[in-house]
Amino acid sequence: MPNEIDKINNGSHNSPFERIKRVTDTGNEFWNSRDMAKILEYGDYRNFESVVKKARMACFNSGNRIDDHFVDVTDMVQIGSSAVREVDSVLLSRYACYLIIQNADPRKDIVAIGQTYFAIQTRRQELADERIEEERRLILRNEIKKHNTKLAEAAKGAGVIEPVDYAIFQNHGYKGLYGGLTAEGIHVRKGLKKSQKILDHMGSTELAANLFRATQTEEKLKRDGTEGKTAANKTHYEVGRKVRETIEELGGTMPEDLPAAESIKKLERKKHKELEEREEE
Repeated sequence: MPNEIDKINNGSHNSPFERIKRVTDTGNEFWNSRDMAKILEYGDYRNFESVVKKARMACFNSGNRIDDHFVDVTDMVQIGSSAVREVDSVLLSRYACYLIIQNADPRKDIVAIGQTYFAIQTRRQELADERIEEERRLILRNEIKKHNTKLAEAAKGAGVIEPVDYAIFQNHGYKGLYGGLTAEGIHVRKGLKKSQKILDHMGSTELAANLFRATQTEEKLKRDGTEGKTAANKTHYEVGRKVRETIEELGGTMPEDLPAAESIKKLERKKHKELEEREEE
């Protein structure tokens, strides 16, 4: 039985929008606004520019960065046997094309075809992105389990012995990375119940930041030969703060501002069920 991705892929290669799609050397797809204007039957490109302008505004209003989806370029086009001239064009993402279609002349049959095509292709990408995110979360969560064990061993070697002391040690790492929030504070900020594990409800970006915090703290404790609970706590805090500073320097979202994800346990059950179904085939 075909899955959802198979269904929405069906017939896409026959689409005129598929035929004008371009792909970079790195595999990223895009469309040229000049090609799009022709497909959408805009004889005068200046009329099409108003559609692109409306699409840019829709992109901004939806909370997306315009530069991520609309890239202004200058193309050289041939106007005679040997003469060429410069023309302005825009490189468009799939999402940009979707917004353009939504703002194009709805009376044209080709616009209706485009609405179907880009709605389907956008959903296809959403499904693919969701699957990639799920796989990343599963891998990173498993890696954190391994490295938290190693971190606990390194902390023990530095003098963090009792469970209550280790909880304090962990909170120092969280406080450094989360701008002063302890594990309890993160629970409140994310809207999680006390019974829910913070790490089980992190997306891949947040998990990666915490994995880096854990691995670098472990290495630093061993490398520096850290001794004593106070020194170990200070090291964990400083590493967490350094990771936070790096995220800020790169313009990333602070970890406490990232939304809570569905439980990793649910994804693990889903993965297990898929494996069972494959074995039964």
